[in-house]
Amino acid sequence: MNPKPENKPIGLSRREAIKLSGLALGGLAATGATSRYSGGNPNAPLDSCYPTRFNTQRYTYFDQLPPMVCWGRDMAGNITGTKLEPNEMRITFMGSVVPMARRAQAEMSIFVEVGWITDPDGSNGRPEDQFIFDMGCGVSANYQACGVGYGRMDKIFISHLHGDHVTDLVQCYCFGNGGDRKSPLFVWGNKATGLPNPGSNPPVSDATKPQPNSYPATPEVYDDSVRAFCANLREALRWHTESQAFQTSAYKSFPTLVEIAKDWGLPYAPTQVGDDPPNDANAMVPIELDWWKTGLDGDGKPTGDNIAYQNSGTGARVLHYPVIHCRAGSMGYKLEWTPPGAQKPLTMIYSSDTKPEWNSIHHAINKDALGDPQGVDVFIHEMAVAPEIWALKCQGLTEPGTDELWQRTLEGLTEVQNSSHTPQGAFGYLLSEINKVKPPRLAVATHFPTADDTVACALNSVQAHCPEIKKIGDRLVWSFDLMVLRVFPDRIEQRRAVVNDFSFNPPIPTAHSDILAPKYHLGDDSTNPGGADPIAQIEELDEAYGIQPGDDTFRRDGY
Repeated sequence: MNPKPENKPIGLSRREAIKLSGLALGGLAATGATSRYSGGNPNAPLDSCYPTRFNTQRYTYFDQLPPMVCWGRDMAGNITGTKLEPNEMRITFMGSVVPMARRAQAEMSIFVEVGWITDPDGSNGRPEDQFIFDMGCGVSANYQACGVGYGRMDKIFISHLHGDHVTDLVQCYCFGNGGDRKSPLFVWGNKATGLPNPGSNPPVSDATKPQPNSYPATPEVYDDSVRAFCANLREALRWHTESQAFQTSAYKSFPTLVEIAKDWGLPYAPTQVGDDPPNDANAMVPIELDWWKTGLDGDGKPTGDNIAYQNSGTGARVLHYPVIHCRAGSMGYKLEWTPPGAQKPLTMIYSSDTKPEWNSIHHAINKDALGDPQGVDVFIHEMAVAPEIWALKCQGLTEPGTDELWQRTLEGLTEVQNSSHTPQGAFGYLLSEINKVKPPRLAVATHFPTADDTVACALNSVQAHCPEIKKIGDRLVWSFDLMVLRVFPDRIEQRRAVVNDFSFNPPIPTAHSDILAPKYHLGDDSTNPGGADPIAQIEELDEAYGIQPGDDTFRRDGY
């Protein structure tokens, strides 16, 4: 059944959306060899970017940011790098590009940490809270390089279930129990949309022509919820989790899911998928959200009915709202956190993938209960690279083509943009609408193949509709992997994370009395955490392969 929300999404009309899509389908037109770069003049025609004089293999703006070593711990447990300040929200782009992932950029993932809690002895500490928004292909390498262990990757907010936003959930889930996450993996996402499968197109009258497709003609409703996704993913990874079940994976004293729901202000008490104990690292716990709720009344004031997470202990709150991307169920998120002694919260919006729509604008204006606009500190919104540039890059050209292959490629990529994304110029238009009321302290374009040339052309498109943006820098930047935003009440610092490309996982905590024994362990004492049996499943199969008990089949020291 389709949900019938009282709070209907405030979106653009079809006519408005089509108009916005045409504002700057990208920044240049398919004009063949006549295109030439304009030299950065914001009033130049939008078809003047290529051939380019800019570097196509470097993002100079990012390269010139001040370097920073992310905070982490060494093997002795001591803090290394730049720890968070008590009044800091830190946003790290672990992935930033449209698929496919490339060597310079992984797919989408944003890691957010807030505040700092110092250990009682004053020597160490940790962030008050942390969150992951999306987890696309390739981002695990950046999390590892930044020293982020699996224990800090337990709260994942999924904007939508496209592969480039969920792929590395497999890595996070599978290897968490072998790392330092001895607790469930919590995954937020959409409730089922209730949309029917429309089936095939109407049959053609000419029997000699093939049918448009072979999908069933009878409409069927299937479960497209985040819970169904998690349930199927958990079963798909059964071989993996069983093979790793000689590792410890649960604390004795871990709270119940009912207690966690209360502590985290969840919309309801969730349950894990599958048959794993609810306190185990192999337990995957989806939290389904009423994706259609905007959290806004007719005047753009908050209604409070769109809370995904509200931690009374840390003061962090995550809100959700619908966006327009391919099909119902896609969401943007807003994070709010009030630093100690501050009068207002620090705020971040992550729209993820969306066509131009009003919900992101209203949430960025951020009216309070009295209707006064508060604005947001960091407004992260997707931007689609121009279809012409996308086609040009895919074909390895230096300027738009003219042949049939070019035209087909351009048409296909234009359809992708029009179906579900925000063009470069439309991004500028959205920003201009926000700026009329309350500009964000920093706007960030993401989900974008970033380099000097693509950014220069995109900036032209943005400036054509938002002329107050004069350059990349204080008001608008394009994201890139390992870009770090240190957000304080009085300033935002942009940094470039310096990492070890040959890093290993962060240190795993030593076993202690609060850890339960693994599934496969030695001896009869199931509470003994030191009795792991890593070859239990192998020895059960030895005789089937002609190996007798006691035969030396390998050296246990590994040499």
